[in-house]
Amino acid sequence: MNSRRFPVPRLGPYADRPRSHPPGCPPHLPLRPLWVCRACGGPWPCAEARLLLRIEYDAHLVDLAVYLSGLYHEASHDLFRLNPQDGPTPRDLFERFVAWVPYRRRPATPPPPD
Repeated sequence: MNSRRFPVPRLGPYADRPRSHPPGCPPHLPLRPLWVCRACGGPWPCAEARLLLRIEYDAHLVDLAVYLSGLYHEASHDLFRLNPQDGPTPRDLFERFVAWVPYRRRPATPPPPD
């Protein structure tokens, strides 16, 4: 009998995105505390989830970055508690969760000449 118990996920941001597309298909949401995709079993966010998130947040990329940053924080906590010795590094998780978001600042407009 295995006496190891998985930690209970914390009450961080609720991962309810991306929405299922097309309707009726299983949504590509994370399975916590393992942070794998419920639909395809790959590391979340999987390629399909990234595509759907990018489409869903098309005009609000900063909101997408904030949403994924919260989930990155929760995943860091969950995955470290599951496997502190050889789990993913914070850098790997940042690349997986946040770095792929195509957020770009607008170039600063130079001040008008005097």
